[in-house]
Amino acid sequence: MSRSGSRSRSTLALSVGIAAAAVAAPLVLAAPAHSAPQQARAEGEFTVIPLKFTVDAGGRSCTVDADLYRPAGVDADHRAPAVLTTNGFGGSKADGSTDATAKAFAERGYVSLAYSGLGFGKSGCPISLDAPEYDGRAASHLVDFLAGTRAADDGTKADYVSADAAGDPRVGMIGGSYGGAIQMATAAQDQRVDALVPLITWNDLAYSLDPNNTAQSPTLGGVSSDTPGAYKYQWTNGFFLIGEAQGLLNPSLDPSRIGDSGCLHFVAGACETKRLLDQKRYPADRTAEMLRYARGVSPVSYLDRVKAPTLLVQGQADTLFNLNEATATYEALKKNGTEAKMVWQSWGHSGGMTDPASGELNLGEGNLETSYVGKRILAWFDRYLQQEKNVDTGPDFAYYRDWQPGADAYATAEKLPALSQKLYLSGDGKLVDNRAKVARGSREYRNWLVPTSHSESSLAGIIGLGDPAPRDTKGTYLDWTSEPLAEATDVVGAPKATLKVVSPKAERAQNSGDAADQLVLFAKLYDVAPDGTKTLVHRLVAPARVPDVTREFTVTLPGIVHRYEKGHRLQFVIAASDDAYYGNRGVKPVTVTHEPSDTGVLQLPVVR
Repeated sequence: MSRSGSRSRSTLALSVGIAAAAVAAPLVLAAPAHSAPQQARAEGEFTVIPLKFTVDAGGRSCTVDADLYRPAGVDADHRAPAVLTTNGFGGSKADGSTDATAKAFAERGYVSLAYSGLGFGKSGCPISLDAPEYDGRAASHLVDFLAGTRAADDGTKADYVSADAAGDPRVGMIGGSYGGAIQMATAAQDQRVDALVPLITWNDLAYSLDPNNTAQSPTLGGVSSDTPGAYKYQWTNGFFLIGEAQGLLNPSLDPSRIGDSGCLHFVAGACETKRLLDQKRYPADRTAEMLRYARGVSPVSYLDRVKAPTLLVQGQADTLFNLNEATATYEALKKNGTEAKMVWQSWGHSGGMTDPASGELNLGEGNLETSYVGKRILAWFDRYLQQEKNVDTGPDFAYYRDWQPGADAYATAEKLPALSQKLYLSGDGKLVDNRAKVARGSREYRNWLVPTSHSESSLAGIIGLGDPAPRDTKGTYLDWTSEPLAEATDVVGAPKATLKVVSPKAERAQNSGDAADQLVLFAKLYDVAPDGTKTLVHRLVAPARVPDVTREFTVTLPGIVHRYEKGHRLQFVIAASDDAYYGNRGVKPVTVTHEPSDTGVLQLPVVR
């Protein structure tokens, strides 16, 4: 997906465009992928059988639309393990990646069951955002079918799936984004699931949609904060419109799909969360409520119940669910004793797909044997579904390097790189490598009543709009720039910046009872080439709502994998706004002061 070109349109244009895309794209995705219902047909070495299931989920009776892919030769005497997969947000069982994934594993001898998630395609009930007791429970009924203990609505049974015990099928799950979180929601509900491969998905939707990269919660850990963040309204509005457009895409919609609490196709909790975020207010008596549903349907709230071995695959080019979310899930699973490994591939929701010849997985092409990530997935399922005990599932951590083409694009490690290099913010606008080099001084920036910095048009790649280069407006940001690097420097992971600012107006407003009055800033790292060209890696920024400006605070930037070439310079920026987010209420001047014994510190996870 292209992220360059003409200046982005207004938010209204984005909203209209994404709604139009939601109407148009699934019309293609929903084109008949299989023969008429209830007629199995052969496709090479497997047959496809359309099925319907009536399930109980969250106290509702829901219809699930599915396709069963049965490999040739698999029967009660020649059993095979199963792979369960579902769609990303706005898709269905027939979309390119879901259908292709099911086919790919059926071709490799797995019984595949692809289904449309609740609220999508021809499946019933409203959209819950992958709530465990709702979507997870529905998927658990499909595990019952794979166990042979329940039939589809037409009486079809699957009595040919490998089993660990009576009623316990050997089943794995794979899928991306919305089809990634559902795996953990299902595993938290159903301990029979044996292996998970979630791709480009979230850890905490409260962070995904309203990120705060400071004041992280000491109890929840990871990306979660006790303070509301900066509303990521472009991404949120786009997906909300896709969800609400489902009635347009399916004129004969199952009445059970109608939502409640004012939304057409969302459950009440999701609808109310969106309504609260749109108010641009965070009153103290509503903040916990605002975060409760988004966080409650997220893995961060139930990972202690997920015991299935999990191979996490996250995209570097992803401003919706960044690498920090996968890291939070990975670390929580490891802490709980669950087998977990993690791969940082190139592509995510913001684009980034590279030539598959360089080792990247393309689910639409099914290049499992010829891609690095594909090989890791096959090994994962060989180990935990085929129960081949001697299969090497690879190192704990691997990451794609865009500066290393070909078969060696991936590097591996047994753990995530540590924060190994410190740079200090100097009063003369430099980033220096020693406190003694810090010049005394102070500088000020202030926000305007309209956004003055641009990182991305979040939906540009999805709806085909161009996206101008990132920019900042003079006087509304501060920057600190290093000397030209003496050697190439590889940063792999999430940098951190420890800051202290002076803002009397923010200090007076921060105890108003509404967190929206607290100071918001946006931290980011540029790569500055010798000719002055600046690159904001994957257009990633770190919004931070500072609960107390009288205290030092730490901002965790989004994880990156980036080589700063020899002769390039690192530039750290704090900006007053970003037009992809809601920011400060009112004008709040901010001063940053420096002296050798007391200045900001930037820490980088450098791999040498």
